[in-house]
Amino acid sequence: MRIMKCNIPAGSLFSRRSALKIGAVLTGSLVAGFDLAGAPAKRRVVVWSERTAPKDVYPDDINGAIAKGLEGLENWEVIKKNLDDPEQGVSEELLSQTDVLIWWGHKRHGEVKDALVERIVKRVKEGGMGFISVHSSHFAKPYKKLMGTACSWSEYKVDGSSVQVIVKEPNHPIAKGVKDFNLPQTERYGEPYKVPTPEAVVFDGIYNRPDGTHEPSRQGLCWTVGKGKVFYFQPGHETFPDLFRPEVQLIFRNAVAWAAPR
Repeated sequence: MRIMKCNIPAGSLFSRRSALKIGAVLTGSLVAGFDLAGAPAKRRVVVWSERTAPKDVYPDDINGAIAKGLEGLENWEVIKKNLDDPEQGVSEELLSQTDVLIWWGHKRHGEVKDALVERIVKRVKEGGMGFISVHSSHFAKPYKKLMGTACSWSEYKVDGSSVQVIVKEPNHPIAKGVKDFNLPQTERYGEPYKVPTPEAVVFDGIYNRPDGTHEPSRQGLCWTVGKGKVFYFQPGHETFPDLFRPEVQLIFRNAVAWAAPR
């Protein structure tokens, strides 16, 4: 942000009312989404991970892969944070300045502090921050608190299944520019999925199992929770490089733009 320099003649009276007027102008410019030079102010997305993905698949972990795919977002600052960072990667100050939080966890859900969960939920419900939950983060504590349900699938299998990701709602902002695509290997999550009825199922899916059978399973679901928007994306198992796929990266870019508070 550029700073406006004010030259006040020596000896002139500068009242509290004048200061308040200038403050109101500056604040209004920032709230409107512009810096003091009139350029669009950058928004902020924080990509969080517990850092348990194998290095041979994700050298910079899951959040590094997702952050790499977000580099094309114009006027966005992308920040990577981890569970082992100070304050578990999400300080109160950072959270207050975050427009969208992307969350990936798998083995360490229980280590996330309840106080942090409460702050995240409050920021979504009252502050309008977007929240994107990835793959095994259906069991992440902030996501479960936002959903208010078990968030469980009927089964979890790494059995060589592939999945056809199908664009069910092509006019939804998260689906912009996305065509049906196939992920050759994935962890299979079986329906039913115990979450509230979504307001949109943007992506459906069909698992192609090794035994030749086919199984439907939803892949991308949306909700509004309080003032905030929530998106769950099922692909993202740590042993498959799906998060480097151009189609998946496009979905994340679209989802960030959709989930950001207006």
